[in-house]
Amino acid sequence: MPVYMKRQMMDIICCPVCKGDLDLKVDKEDKVEILAGFLTCKKCKFDYPIQDGIPNLLPPELQKSMGTHK
Repeated sequence: MPVYMKRQMMDIICCPVCKGDLDLKVDKEDKVEILAGFLTCKKCKFDYPIQDGIPNLLPPELQKSMGTHK
């Protein structure tokens, strides 16, 4: 079951690589969740996409090998 992105999650999620803090950039949201945007690591500077409300927190090398990073 997917975990949908909500603003409250910013208090508990971190970069999967360095465990650093993430910045949130919202492109689209509704009253309940963030539907599209990016989480950006403040240390690594890598963007983790949010698509259809689901954050993709795979490490960069896995995203690139799977073709999920834009």
